[in-house]
Amino acid sequence: MATPVRILSVPRLDPAQVEAVRKLLERSTATDGAVAVNESGLLHLDHPAEDVQHLLALPPAGMPGTLRGYAQLDATGPTSTGQLVVDPAQRRHQVGRALLHRLVELAPTPVQVWAVGDAEAARALAATEGLVPARELLVMTRSLLTELRTPELPDGVTVRAFVRGRDEQAWLEVNARAFASHPEQGGVTLEDLRERMAEPWFDPAGFLLAERGGRLVGSHWTKRHSATLGEVYVLGVDPEAGGRGLGGALLDLGLQHLRDTGLSEVELYVEGDHERAVALYQGRGFTTASRDVMYARP
Repeated sequence: MATPVRILSVPRLDPAQVEAVRKLLERSTATDGAVAVNESGLLHLDHPAEDVQHLLALPPAGMPGTLRGYAQLDATGPTSTGQLVVDPAQRRHQVGRALLHRLVELAPTPVQVWAVGDAEAARALAATEGLVPARELLVMTRSLLTELRTPELPDGVTVRAFVRGRDEQAWLEVNARAFASHPEQGGVTLEDLRERMAEPWFDPAGFLLAERGGRLVGSHWTKRHSATLGEVYVLGVDPEAGGRGLGGALLDLGLQHLRDTGLSEVELYVEGDHERAVALYQGRGFTTASRDVMYARP
């Protein structure tokens, strides 16, 4: 029998609601082994954004209970992107379906929904609602305790650490060119960059900039998740400087940096259909650990 639930939609979460969502994510992560909401979605919990809605699946009025599910709708792009998570104790009670239906109702443009880890339950829900896979992100990992390649920079290229207050605009311009066709990374703004620079994990020493003749031509922004895990966060090369091995050299330098800070494992996210990037990572010992799939109507 379906559990009754009411969906509350708000443009901004109050501190108590943020805490409830974070506790829900902790419970789901403990069960699923992965955080159901991506980094952008997590930042929206504390940094309200225009065209972003938060959906709370709550017990019916007058009934006790904790938050049963959460969804987020980001309508800032040409399509609307949704993410959702259901409390493990409330699964198989139509909570996910109720959240998905509300996402579709609220979306001003065609909606696409991420399924982190592409779990069986997510695939089943997508199928019942007529959604099909439209995009795939590979989550690739490798050990930092095995041999790493020696970085070989192209002639004339030097690498230094990011300097806060000086390098933001140049990095944004190169990042936009490097990811011109990417639906999220190519549209990173100064505000987006500042939000991430304000996060506790930000370390300019791990934000590597490659220059030739004083001009920025590429970068490798690394991220530390824990005492053992790091990430190839953003690796990009200006298209005019591509094809000379700079991407591989920056990757090698970033991996070396993460290992030197005491980490033992590294992960990254890459588009499943980006054959050149996947091949680069495979050549550096990365293997696919899981997949995140975006579902949309055909």
